[in-house]
Amino acid sequence: MAGNTQMNENERGIMSLNGLTGGIIATVLLLTILAVLTVFSISTQADNATKYYEINQDLNALKMNSSTNHTQRSMVK
Repeated sequence: MAGNTQMNENERGIMSLNGLTGGIIATVLLLTILAVLTVFSISTQADNATKYYEINQDLNALKMNSSTNHTQRSMVK
């Protein structure tokens, strides 16, 4: 039959991951991604905690929604 879409046991792909194996691989992959993102976020937080901004002018000169506010600060370290 040309229109038969059923798969027999001997026609399965070798690289197909089903059931428990696929679940374990997906869980390990997600935990690895979580660990990498956590390490990156902790290192970013540690870098930014030691480098801080210094306001160049009076705080009262800053406007709430001004595009020139970035010129009013500089990195100390």
